[in-house]
Amino acid sequence: MKKLRLLLAPLALMALVAPAWADKISLNDLSAYLNSLGTVETEFTQVNADGSIATGKLIIKRPGRVRFEYAPPDKSLVLASSGNVAIFDAKSNQAPEQYPLKRTPLNLILAANVNLGSAKTVVSHTEEKNTTQVVAQDPQHPEYGQIALVFTAKPTTLRQWVITDDLGQQTTVILGDLRTGGNYSASLFNITDEIERRGGSR
Repeated sequence: MKKLRLLLAPLALMALVAPAWADKISLNDLSAYLNSLGTVETEFTQVNADGSIATGKLIIKRPGRVRFEYAPPDKSLVLASSGNVAIFDAKSNQAPEQYPLKRTPLNLILAANVNLGSAKTVVSHTEEKNTTQVVAQDPQHPEYGQIALVFTAKPTTLRQWVITDDLGQQTTVILGDLRTGGNYSASLFNITDEIERRGGSR
């Protein structure tokens, strides 16, 4: 459960292949790019604060919905929909842990209108190793943690994010090739439906 909880809450950023001499992408352009992502499907690699690694498939349906499916034999799952996040731990018989999405850093990229240029949202905006890196937080609630987003340019593409929770624990999610424009049923993200599919307890 701790491993999955860290997903909602960085580790050293890994080097990414990108064109040489890439210019820093502006916050307005990054906001426009994130707002253009209606749906995304990709494989991911998750590096946890304890050094363990997990893989799986990620589906995003903006605004407000995400599905992290962990690769077999792990049947763990993280869902976000209807303003909540639920963590289904395959090793537990208990009901999923649930949190308000707005209290997690992921809310910053799942919001209906991403505006990285808004006051105090962005903590840093830098160009490193031919990537643009943005660290953002909820300006009203910095205690909810931070998310560091890593992009490459030409075309602008989200490559990974690094989440820091309120205790300073860090999780890195590295994304594979992004497939956009898919059509996904709302039931894929429905927390109540997933609880029922798992027998009502988890």
